[in-house]
Amino acid sequence: MPEKTTLDLLRHGEPRGGHRYRGQIDDPLSERGWQQMWHAASGDTPWQRIIASPLRRCSEFAQQLSERLAIPLEYDERLVEVGFGSWEGHTSSELRAQLAEKMRHFYHDPVYHRPDGAEPLEGFSRRVNAAVTETLEQHPGKHLLIVAHAGVIRAVIARTLRAPLFAMYRMSIPTASISRIQITAERPPTVMFQGRRKL
Repeated sequence: MPEKTTLDLLRHGEPRGGHRYRGQIDDPLSERGWQQMWHAASGDTPWQRIIASPLRRCSEFAQQLSERLAIPLEYDERLVEVGFGSWEGHTSSELRAQLAEKMRHFYHDPVYHRPDGAEPLEGFSRRVNAAVTETLEQHPGKHLLIVAHAGVIRAVIARTLRAPLFAMYRMSIPTASISRIQITAERPPTVMFQGRRKL
């Protein structure tokens, strides 16, 4: 039987501060966010190693899960969410009231229509996928869990599917949802959308 590596991508739960463009703002999980994460990790827990973004909405849960399962945990700065520049901290409603046209351009082509001061999407994708590639090379045949952000997960899935970067925001990655990528030598990586368990 060919060696199989499985990569589960778990988005953090709901953070404190409500729905807004958070980017690299370091908000912790809300009480509901903690409930969502423990619910997502309930049942089968096949993971052998956890790799997490160091931002609190990912790292604090990853630390507790690592201790509960007695498995190794490492943090990787390259898994931090994409920087949204001047949009960080603002809600969609706030931005829509002032920048409706700019938002429309952003969602149609986020590569060339970035928020002011935002991290370039090409550089973001490079750093994220470099981290994931390195992790997979270091742990072949393992079942790995990455605890990260919607943008990070979109970047990994887009590269796996060889989709253009501008299509990243056409994927919806709900809070506390799991997406799975399976890798074997005999076929290209396969994306399996696990979704989110009902809470």
